[in-house]
Order: sequence, then C-alpha cells, then structure tokens
Amino acid sequence: MGKAKKKGGKAAAADDDDWDALLDAEQANQAPQPPPPPKAEAPAPAEPAKADGSDAAAAFLASMGGDAPAPKKDDKKKKKKGKKPPPKKSDDAPEEKKQSKRGAEIAARLAEQKAAEEKLAAEKKAAEDKIRAEEEAEQRKLDEEKRKREEKLARKAAAREEARKNGTYETKKQREARLAAERRRASMLASGMISADTKPSKPKFERKKKKVVEKAPEPEPEPEPEPEPEPEPAAEEPVDDWEAVDDWESGDVGANLEKLANESKAIDEEVEDEAELEAKAEAEKLKEAGRKLKERERKAREEEEARAKLEAEAAAEADRAKREAELKKLECRQKRLAREKRRDDDRSESRLRSPICCIMGHVDTGKTKLLDKIRQTNVQDGEAGGITQQIGATFFDDATLKEKIRPVAAHLASIKDQSSSYVDAILGPDPDAPRLTLPGLLVIDTPGHESFSNLRSRGSSLCDMAILVVDLMHGLEPQTLESISMLKRKRTPFVVALNKVDRCYDWSPTEGASIREALAKQAQNTLDEFEQKKANAFTELNEQSLNVALYWDNDDPGSTVSVVPTSAITGEGVPDLLRVVLSLTQQRLAAKLMFGYNLQCTVLEVKVVEGLGATLDVILVNGCLHAGDTMVLCTQDGPIVTTARALLTPPPSRETRVKSELIKHESLEGAIGLKITGDPELTKVVPGTGILVMHQDDDVEDLKEECMKDIANLSDTLATEAKGVTVQASTLGALEALLEFLRNPGKDRQGKERPPIPVSGATVGPIHKKDVIKAAIMAQKGSEEYSCILGFDVPVDPEAQAYADKNQVKIFTADIIYHLEGHFTRHLDEIMERKRNEARDVAVFPSLFKISKNHVFNMKDPIILGGEVVDGILKVGTPLCIPHLGFLDVGVVQSIECNHKDVQTARKGQECAIKIVNHGNPNMTYGRQFDHNHQLFSKVNRASIDALKKYFKDDMQDADWRLVIKLKKVFSVI
Repeated sequence: MGKAKKKGGKAAAADDDDWDALLDAEQANQAPQPPPPPKAEAPAPAEPAKADGSDAAAAFLASMGGDAPAPKKDDKKKKKKGKKPPPKKSDDAPEEKKQSKRGAEIAARLAEQKAAEEKLAAEKKAAEDKIRAEEEAEQRKLDEEKRKREEKLARKAAAREEARKNGTYETKKQREARLAAERRRASMLASGMISADTKPSKPKFERKKKKVVEKAPEPEPEPEPEPEPEPEPAAEEPVDDWEAVDDWESGDVGANLEKLANESKAIDEEVEDEAELEAKAEAEKLKEAGRKLKERERKAREEEEARAKLEAEAAAEADRAKREAELKKLECRQKRLAREKRRDDDRSESRLRSPICCIMGHVDTGKTKLLDKIRQTNVQDGEAGGITQQIGATFFDDATLKEKIRPVAAHLASIKDQSSSYVDAILGPDPDAPRLTLPGLLVIDTPGHESFSNLRSRGSSLCDMAILVVDLMHGLEPQTLESISMLKRKRTPFVVALNKVDRCYDWSPTEGASIREALAKQAQNTLDEFEQKKANAFTELNEQSLNVALYWDNDDPGSTVSVVPTSAITGEGVPDLLRVVLSLTQQRLAAKLMFGYNLQCTVLEVKVVEGLGATLDVILVNGCLHAGDTMVLCTQDGPIVTTARALLTPPPSRETRVKSELIKHESLEGAIGLKITGDPELTKVVPGTGILVMHQDDDVEDLKEECMKDIANLSDTLATEAKGVTVQASTLGALEALLEFLRNPGKDRQGKERPPIPVSGATVGPIHKKDVIKAAIMAQKGSEEYSCILGFDVPVDPEAQAYADKNQVKIFTADIIYHLEGHFTRHLDEIMERKRNEARDVAVFPSLFKISKNHVFNMKDPIILGGEVVDGILKVGTPLCIPHLGFLDVGVVQSIECNHKDVQTARKGQECAIKIVNHGNPNMTYGRQFDHNHQLFSKVNRASIDALKKYFKDDMQDADWRLVIKLKKVFSVI
C-alpha cells in the first residue's frame, strides 16, 4: 500500500511537472527569451517520476528553442539530506531525453499550433508585400507618366520659347494661313501660271509698291540687277518665311512642300497634343464639377424629399391631432349643451333668484338720487357733474325690502276701501295676500344721457325689470324717449317713477311716507298742480303708444304701465315704488326668475384696487360661483384662463362702486353684484363680456371659442379710420358710448351744430407712452388737429405726458363726455385760427368793384377810389386786376372806408372808398392805364381757392361760391 501511494504521489508529481512545463512554455512565448546560459550537465535520473516531468519540460523547451529548467527546490532538499547528485555526463555523450506520454502530446499540439500561426503570419505578410508591391508599381507608373507629360510640356515650352527668340513662332492660325499660301503657290507652279525661276522676295514687292506711288514713271526702264535686301533688325520684324525655306530654284518643289508639310504636321501634332491635354484637363475639371454638382443635387434632392416627407408626416400628424381635438371639442360641447339643457329642465318656480332692476331716464331726472334714498347713501355727490358715468349695482336682501315697504303696508291697513290691486299685491293687509318669496333685489344704475345708450343697452340686456324715471316738471325728454324705445324694442317690463312731486307749489313733505298718504295731506292748489303736471306727462306717454295709470288705479298690469309718483328728496313714494316692482316681478316674471345652475355672469368694470390687485366688478345673473373656480375670460388679445382667487361683496344696500368694507364668500348664487380678485392678467379683460366656468368634462378650447363670441360682435363698433383722434376709455361700455358720440353729428350743449369727429384708434385702459407714439403719427401725416388723445375717465402715465409735451401731442381727459368734446372743439378752433392766420396772405376772396367816376380822390400811388362792391366780398389785402386790359395788375387793397369808418370787409351792394398800392409798379395811374369804365376783379388762383375751401368756408356764402366759379373761367383756373 505504501508503495502504491508512493507511486501515486510520483505520478501526480509528474502531472504537475507537465503543467509546469506548459506554463513555462506559455511564458516563453509571451516574454522575450534571454540569451542562453552555458549548458549544465544533466543530473542522472534519480527517480523515474521526477525524470518523466523534467523530460517533458525539457522536450517542450527544446521544441520552443529554450533551455532546460533550473533544478527544483526538492533537489536542493535532497542535497541537504546528503544524497549524492547524479553523475554528470560528459559533453560528448549524447543527451538522453525522456518524456511522459501526456507531456509529449502537449508539446506536439503546441508545436502544431505554433507552426500554423507562423504559416498564417507568413501568408499574411506575403499578401501585404504583394499588395504593397503592386501599389508601388502603379504609383511608379503614374509618376513616370506624369514625368513624361511634364518633360513633353517642358520641351514644347522650350521650343516655343526658342521660336519666339528666333522670331519663327507661329500661332495655329498663322501656320494654317502660311500652309494655305504654300499650297496655292504649288498649284500655281504646277499649272504654269508662274515660273519656277520667279523668286518670291519681299524687296520686289516693295519696289512695285514704290512704282505705283511715283507720279511720272520712266517709260520702259532698263532692267537693273536686283539689290540685295537690307537685313532689318530682328526686334522690328521677324525673319521672313521665304528665307527660312530652301531655295525654290535649287530644290524640288514637291520635296520642299513635303518637308514643310511634315514640319507643320509635327508642330500641329504638338499643338494638338497640348490642346488635347488642356481639353482633357478642362474636361476632367468639368466632369469633376459635374459630379460634385450632381452629388450636391442628389443630396439636396434627398434632403428635400426627406424634409417633404417629414413635413408631410408632421402635417398628417397635425391634421390628425387637429381632427382629434375637433372631435374632442365637439364631444365636450355636446356634453356641455346637454348638461345645460338638463339644468334648465330642472328649474322650478318654487325657487326664484333675485330680479335685476335697471333705473333709466334723462339726465338730472334724479335716478341716482332716488337710488340713494332707497339705500340711504349719497353716491350722487361722488359722481362727476352729478351724471352717472358707469353702471353701478346695489343688492337689497329680502329683510331690507320688507323694512322699506312697511309704510305702504301700514297705510293699506288704515284704508277701508281697498281696490283689487291692493289685495293682490304682495305684503298686503289681507292675511291671505302673497308673501315675498324673492331672495332680494339687484338694482343697476345706468347713465341717462344720450352718450350712454350702449351702457344702457348693456344694462337693459341684463335687467328683468326697469324703472323709468320721468321728471314731473319737464315731462318726457329726448333721452327718456330713447329709453322708452329701447325698452319696447327689448320687450322689457317697466314702471314709471314720476319724480320730483315735491316741486309742486306749497308741497307739504312727509319723510318716507306712502305717496297716497302724502297726497292726502296736501292742499287743494297743490293737488291741482300735481294733477295738471300728471295729465301732461300721461299725455306724452300716450303719444309713445303707452297705456299708463297710477298704480293704485291699474287693474290690468299686463297691458297698462303703472305710474308711481315719487320724491327723491323726501323719500315719499319710494316704498310704493319698491312694492310695485316686487309685485310685478314675483307674480308676472316667475318663469324667467327661476333659479338655474347654468352660469350667467357679465363683467361690468375692470379695476386695480389697492390691497386687492386686479379685480372684476361683475353681475352674477344666474348660477353659482365658487372661490377657486377656473374661469375663461375674453380680452382684446384673445381668451385667457385664470382662477377666481376670492369672491367679495359690499354690505347689503351698498353699491359696488362705493368704497366700503368688503365681505369674503366661498360661493355666491345669482343674482348679485360682486368683485372677483385674481391674477394681474385680469386687467386685460374686456368689460361687458361674459364669464365661463370650466367643469371637469369641458374642453378649454371649446370654452375659449364660446367666450370670444362676445368681442367678435364688437368689431364693427371698434372699427377705425385712417385719419382721426385716438380715443381711450376706462371700460368697453364707456368706449362704445364715446365712439357713438364722436362719430355721429349732433348739437353741443349750446345748441350749435357739431360735425362728426373721425377716430383712428380706440383702446380700453390708461394712457401709456405707446398710445402717445401712435397719436403722434397723425402730425406726420399732415393732420395736426388729430394729433391728440381723448381720454374718458382714464389716468395718464407721467412718462406718456412728458413724451406728449415734447412731441406736441395734446392729451384731453375728462369724467364727462360733454366736457371732453368741449376740450377737443376748443383745440380744433385754436388750430383752425392759427392756420387761418397763416393762410390769409394766400386766400383771395372773390369780388367785383365798380369805380365811381365822381369819386376819384387820388390818381397815383396810392390810388384812392370810391365805388360800389358789385358782387362778392372785398377784403383788405385783396389783389385787384383788370382782365380786359391783358390782366393789368392795379395793386392791392390797403384799406377800406365805409361811412367814414375803417373796415376790413365790404360785401355786395356796399359803397366804400378803397386805397390801392402797387409796389411793383408805382407809376400805375388812374386815367392813363385804366379808368372808371373798367371793373376791378379779385385776382384768384388755384392756391387761393383751395385756402378758401379749407380755412374760410364759414365766411363764404352760396353767392360768393358762384362768383368763384365765374372767376375761375375768367382766369382759366383749372
């Protein structure tokens, strides 16, 4: 067993030696071999296993060209144990190597692998050498051809240079001409036309030339020996071709021609070769350029095709996305319309919203004062000129309304004989009378004068009920008639407040009483005056096709308008007015006042409030608004999407225009007036447009399109002209009213006719520098009078004011349109007066002056004549002439005297004396150049007539224009 183990250990050691040999061989392949050390004697094999491993390693190293491995550590241990080393073999003895079977196989495989690698390397090197040799041969061939071409070109260049030096160089054209001449000569010799003895020499040609020039040639001159031609300097004339060829007499003509032809052919070939090379090079350049161009065109075509493909794909994708968006928008719109219809169907008369009531009428009829009495406030004093310039909204809750109409209920309880109208009215004395079911009343105060028809129209489009205020003392006035027409056109129910009953003589006031109670306390003369004024007002109302009656006598409120006498000063009749309005709205407008969740909200004003930022004053007609709702609003730049940050309302019975402590709400239901705060972009919202709230199923693009329909209808209203003033207002309604006022002719407050004023630009908001820059363009166009800005109820930026002062742009601002129109009218008058003064020297008024024979006071410089103005207008400074005397210039009128008074103008039929001066011809004398038989004409021209039309139209009458037409024919003015 011990021997077996010992042998097994020796076998394992041999295997390890084989792997050691394999690793050593691999290292020998990878690392450079060191120089071989002197060979050592191989030790005698002590152990067979050990010898087998050493033999394998030695064989492997021998096959790789290496040396035998060094002795192992085991050998050293054996030496230490005292074992004798194997006897060294002599150098001459053959070296015996023994290998194990496995080591021999590994060595053989390594040898085969190495041989295969060497073979592949050799084949690769041979292929590379072959390719390199072929490339070098090709390059040498190209270099040789290039060298030959260059040598050939160099030889040709040298030959040309030599020919130039010798004077024998010929161009191709010259050579062809010479050869043609030689061929002609040869053909002439062959035909016998000339003899071979004839020597074509240049001197003979010159002598013939001289004989032709001589005037008297000698008859038959004796032949003289030909003198030898003097050689000319080479610099002046090249060597003659005739000297360059062989003598024609001494040689054969055919041989000479053949020689010349061969030389010419050789030169032609050289030239042709050169030309051919140049042509080939040029062709190569053109081919290369063509290839590059073709390549560029191909690339450009490919790029264009790729771009077109991408554009087509993008267009298709955009079209697909657009179709999808349109389908989505259409689907969302259908859902929105279905939702709105469902909400409309769900409305019920059991729940009503607050009605919206508008107060309308003429200026100064007491609309705002009447509303102030209801609110117990004083907004009137805060308005410019006491005229309402904006729409303000006031909300009264139901508790306030019940308190306000209590005096009527108390009066009704004291009356024994009650009419049916009292019994049917709400809050009547009968326990079975209808109760007040309205949550409140929203009152809108609209401007009353004609300039604000648009604001009234905007207000009346919101209102459910109207109160028409009529002045008892003045009856129906123009704006009252306009309001009636508007209400009838919109089919809006209304009541008439016959205001100012306290103006009746000896009226005894009762503060806040019912009107019937107040009338019962008046004297008979006061009642008579009231009845007379009331009858006059009723007659005027009947003339407008209105059936009217006092509200307590009105048994048919559906076809007859109720009239309530009131006093805004004492408050008499105000409770009656409120009770009538509430009764009509609750009993006859219940279907219209049913509360619905479909939002109806209109922007009245856009303001920036300190501490709140950008705010919107809105009227919530129907529906519900929540703080945080996503709103879609309309601006002049397009629709915007923003968030309602807060919902604010004034206290009950306070107007939205009045500064007071505001109440914050999480949600509000219509109808009510409120403020909405939000982002700064709210300042761009156009007043008068609607508000849309976005729900979860809505498409924002659909809502934007729906929102912009409001402003699309205003494009015609805001249309401007090429020349005109720039107009700016605080709100869209005010801007519409201002444009309406300016564009329509009418009368000012003094009754004077006012022409329309053209408008070149109209915007909403404060006046900034950019607006002034636009207005300054009018002055550059030659319309100085229109280089101004009319600002209605808007602030002016300081930078804009400074720029306007620097560039002569006028900025007029006012809180009342009539004042604004007055500012502009004065501006026009100032400019017109200045231009009239500048045009006085140009304008010539038409006139005919007849000289009186007995009233010639001075005949010469100055000429003073008496006479009569036959036609037209004679003014100081008018130039006079006599057309019948060749348009004789008499002079200029220096002064006019009528009735011993100096005047500036004399009209038709007036007798006067005129002083005429003629600075151009001081010798002009009456009686010599002209006399009393010649009428004096005003000297007109095209410039003077144009000046009359532009600046002095008001000074001219129809007869004067007819005289201008006659004078145009006399003076041939086109």
